[in-house]
Amino acid sequence: MDDFAVRLSFERGKTLDFHGPADITKETTEAIVNAANSSLLGGGGVDGAIHRAGGPSILKECQKIADEIGHLPAGKAVVTGGGRLAAKYVIHTVGPVYYRTRTPPAETLASCYRESIRLADDHAIRSLAFPAISTGAFGYPVPEAAAVAVPATIEALLAATNVMQVRFVFFDVPTLRSYTAAFGKLHESGALSPLKIERNSP
Repeated sequence: MDDFAVRLSFERGKTLDFHGPADITKETTEAIVNAANSSLLGGGGVDGAIHRAGGPSILKECQKIADEIGHLPAGKAVVTGGGRLAAKYVIHTVGPVYYRTRTPPAETLASCYRESIRLADDHAIRSLAFPAISTGAFGYPVPEAAAVAVPATIEALLAATNVMQVRFVFFDVPTLRSYTAAFGKLHESGALSPLKIERNSP
């Protein structure tokens, strides 16, 4: 996939792309990640778009999982088929609802990315695409979410056995820029040293 704004290349051929503006339901990665509600029964935003594009089979699988486990806790993830999507699988994860307190739920948000990649790895999925989890109706400020999501994703990607490619797919350019800026800060601090950085203008 060459439609990226920034691509980071790591050892063993692993890559992390930042892409947008784009529609995650049209991604051709093996899996896409759904920013789901804890009920797993669909909703608005990315969740609703994925269910509409993927068709009723996704909801049917989600209902079966919900019958077995009840609500999916924030920070956890489950997998279903992709229905009519180009992606073969959908990984559903529940982001935290952000409240302006002294302790923003950063660890729960990081867990969404780690658990999604871990689950993909367990299913031998080699590529997956993420939206900006919790930044819509759940109210997580985009710059703060980006500062959590980017390092958590890179850590999980590099630790994975099967997952080789992860993409961040954003609805708009401001969100894309916030996430690429979060990477830039990591790189400038010396905390992240990819083998190669490629850039295209969004």
